[in-house]
Amino acid sequence: MISSFALPIAAPLLARIGVVAATFVVAGFVKGVTGMGLPTVAMGVLGTLMLPAQAAALLLLPSFVTNVWQLFAGPGVRALVERLWPMMAGIVCGTLVAAPFIAGGGGEWAVAGLGAALTLYAAAGLLAWRFPVPARHERWLSPAIGAVTGVVTGGTGVFVVPAVPYLQGLDLSKEDLVQALGLSFTVSTIALAIGLANAHAFAVDDLGDSLAAVLPALAGMWLGQRVRGRISAASFRRWFFICLLGLGVQLLARAFV
Repeated sequence: MISSFALPIAAPLLARIGVVAATFVVAGFVKGVTGMGLPTVAMGVLGTLMLPAQAAALLLLPSFVTNVWQLFAGPGVRALVERLWPMMAGIVCGTLVAAPFIAGGGGEWAVAGLGAALTLYAAAGLLAWRFPVPARHERWLSPAIGAVTGVVTGGTGVFVVPAVPYLQGLDLSKEDLVQALGLSFTVSTIALAIGLANAHAFAVDDLGDSLAAVLPALAGMWLGQRVRGRISAASFRRWFFICLLGLGVQLLARAFV
């Protein structure tokens, strides 16, 4: 029997576990429907409950597992790696440079950076910004985009800006785009884990909590894939970006109010 003294402690703990599990189910569902969004949703929601560094450490394994699944769900991985390795190298370098910022707590600036990243990504999605990338510019633009993405990843735990708009601007088929996103997010996750570990904000002992979040994320992703063909993708994406915009604005307000 749980003593009356333990109840005030156990109840908030169980509520917190429930919120984290529900967050990863929803984040996995979004990824199952759209092919992206798990770390973005997880960081946005968890960033309202804990420090960005804690949220980033929690999402490492769910992000890694779901992105590897996405990466190897189709053919052409080798060709994508050969084409996009300069971008991946930029992501690694940028993330390792910037990770000490989020790992150090970053205070209100880390929260503000997360809010700004979510707000910018949501605005880009709602306005359907597309930036066609001429093949002649890809050689120098790819590592530059990777480095900027890495800095944003290391500073906020969000992998999508500006990597997603850039990859959408390349001449990729739908299947290749999904795999390219999986490649970018997988590399970002690994680089973030290394960066957090180097800054002493993440250790092997912390994998237990992250591992516990894998099953809810996979369940949500499986559910999202099951319903993907039964819902309007355009409508779903619109409401997804509206919710992200609300989270981003809320985090910005929290940082400065």
